[in-house]
Amino acid sequence: MMFKHNFKKVLSATAFAVALVVAPAANVSAATNDASSTQQSATATSQDQQASQDQAASQSSAANQSSATAVSASSSTSTSSATSTSMVKKTTKKAKKTTKKSKKKTSKKKAVKKVAKKTTKKRATKKAAEAAAKKAAAVKKAAAKKAAAAKKAAAKKAAAKKAAAKAAAKKKAAAKKKAAAKKKAAAKKKAAKKSAEKAAKYWIAMRESSGYYTARNGSCYGRYQLLISYLGGDLSKKNQERTADRYVYGRYGSWVNAKRFWLAHNWY
Repeated sequence: MMFKHNFKKVLSATAFAVALVVAPAANVSAATNDASSTQQSATATSQDQQASQDQAASQSSAANQSSATAVSASSSTSTSSATSTSMVKKTTKKAKKTTKKSKKKTSKKKAVKKVAKKTTKKRATKKAAEAAAKKAAAVKKAAAKKAAAAKKAAAKKAAAKKAAAKAAAKKKAAAKKKAAAKKKAAAKKKAAKKSAEKAAKYWIAMRESSGYYTARNGSCYGRYQLLISYLGGDLSKKNQERTADRYVYGRYGSWVNAKRFWLAHNWY
């Protein structure tokens, strides 16, 4: 019974040592499972020994066999622990390397992203500046075009106004010239009429009295041989001229018409 109790302690201590060694590793679960299997195997062996307690001859052999099994299990566990530790170290090293590589890749990606963002921002700024410059140029061009159109319209308006003023001046000058010509013609006509009247009056005076204001022929008297009653007692030259004009214009309308009548009838 004492051997059985000590054997269980050895097995428990062995399993606990295995668990402590393997626990930090990434394959703790595998090591624990191996230890559990070993413990179950030892338990089965112990049960077999209890069943054969009465066989004193075989107890020592069984104890020796169990001890050998325990040593073998311990050796196997140590080997497994060492293998697991090596694998954990390799895995950790690989994980660190992967992490470092990932960090480096992430850093590179961030740098690339930062450069891309900076480039995009620069491009956007350049594009915005170009758009603003284009818009300003378009506004300036439109303003220049509008100013040119306004200037052209003003020049056209001024030219039209000048042409209208010139035409008005020309028309006025033509009207003035026409009026002057008309006036001149009228003056000329009037002068000609006056001259014709004067000539006709002189012609009749010469036929009636040879031009004498004192000539007398019966009841007729003076330069134009008017009835004395027409003169109203005033035999002056002025009254004879005035009375003769009044008589002729009243009866014939003009001295020219009176001359025409005289030529037809030999009197007037």
